[in-house]
Amino acid sequence: MELTQHSPDIDAYLAADESIDHDHPRVREVATRLARGTGTAYAYARAAFEFVRDAVPHSADSGNPRVTWRASDVLATRNGICHAKAIALTALLRARSVPAGLCYQRLADEDGTAAMLHGLVALRLPGADRWVRVDPRGNRPGIDAQFSTEKEQLAWVVREQFNEIDYPVVYAAPPEVILHALRGARDRSELWRTLPADL
Repeated sequence: MELTQHSPDIDAYLAADESIDHDHPRVREVATRLARGTGTAYAYARAAFEFVRDAVPHSADSGNPRVTWRASDVLATRNGICHAKAIALTALLRARSVPAGLCYQRLADEDGTAAMLHGLVALRLPGADRWVRVDPRGNRPGIDAQFSTEKEQLAWVVREQFNEIDYPVVYAAPPEVILHALRGARDRSELWRTLPADL
């Protein structure tokens, strides 16, 4: 699948904003720590991906009810759903000048009901001619997302028979409908009821 930029300006995928707050000291500190010993943008991007995937538990797996939506808060609490973890990884990548954005899948339960949006990250390494998607959701039995710029290995592959969708757009900022749900939810159970099912 060919990914397309929502914003035509690549600088939009390096900018800081309210949620992707890579200018925050906490994000900068984590980025600096992860960059030690990585000599290339690829090595840093992989280290940042593995950190968010493995060291920040998905709140549905850990049982943490708290909802996070700023990258700095995700890193401080080591907690977030897929959307929050994608925001955190995007911020860490941008903190080291790797263009990164957010992209989405529409997924459903095993019987095709209860559609929901799943958050991913797209990144573009220096010298690369295309965006690649990675999924920092967090692995568990049955889920094996890996960092690769050659062959995509996400947590889930969409099932067209259940009207699941791979959205091809890379957003520079979280779509307002997702950000509104994250900011407005008092806890994760409320968030599950208010997250949009599609873009």
